[in-house]
Amino acid sequence: MFEAKNISFAVGAKKILDGVSLEIKTGEIIALLGANGAGKSTLLKAMCGDIETSGGEIRLEGRFLSEWDYHELARRRAVLSQHSTLNFPFTAQEVALLGRNPHIRGRESMKDLKIVEEALKLVEAEHFAGQSFPTLSGGEQQRVHLARILAQIWEEPKDSGRYLLLDEPTASLDLAHQHLTLQIARRLSRENTGVLVVLHDLNLAANYADRICLMKGGKISHDGTPLEVLTTANIKTVFNFDVSILEHAGLPLIVPETDGKFRAAGFSGQI
Repeated sequence: MFEAKNISFAVGAKKILDGVSLEIKTGEIIALLGANGAGKSTLLKAMCGDIETSGGEIRLEGRFLSEWDYHELARRRAVLSQHSTLNFPFTAQEVALLGRNPHIRGRESMKDLKIVEEALKLVEAEHFAGQSFPTLSGGEQQRVHLARILAQIWEEPKDSGRYLLLDEPTASLDLAHQHLTLQIARRLSRENTGVLVVLHDLNLAANYADRICLMKGGKISHDGTPLEVLTTANIKTVFNFDVSILEHAGLPLIVPETDGKFRAAGFSGQI
């Protein structure tokens, strides 16, 4: 289990996280949803150990993150950040190969190269493996970064599960690759992996998440299955936006109620 207990974080007098607790179990996908500034990415960064919290604790398999050896931790937990900048003229294959660093002693082996090849193929990026990474489109770069973190946790540890933390992984992707990314996450979750994914698309979350956590004001306001959490009342409370909920294949389908009008202040015209 990967767990955060009573996590708090502030910038000056502004509370970003206010006593947040969250448990990620292997075998499930948790989607973290909320308006801009709700604390979603900050919570993910806290669980990565990227920021120093002012309260609470983070444990992986019962141990504090600080108690893990760097390489041991990296073999069990991989993170896809919202922004991953890399301007060196590496090829896409070389970028994906960076994910094998926790496993490599000296030079990469044929096994490492084979894993990277399979990871690039899985994200449909194998055809530009030899291309310079900076020349790729934003969506193509995102897929290579996904291959990198998949290569990082490709092998399941013998003594624990794996954990995948994804911060808006679909933001720069086209429709087909949005679904491919979450299909990969679903496949991994069925292979003893716990997945936490920050999303903005409620319908994507409804289709792929086992649990949905809504955040507002630095707290988790709702936690449950898509049908339990994605209600018109909850969405209105968290996003201040009116929607209708339809049911499709046993899952909620969220449809905005705009009435053809812009919501911008002072605008009263029709589209």
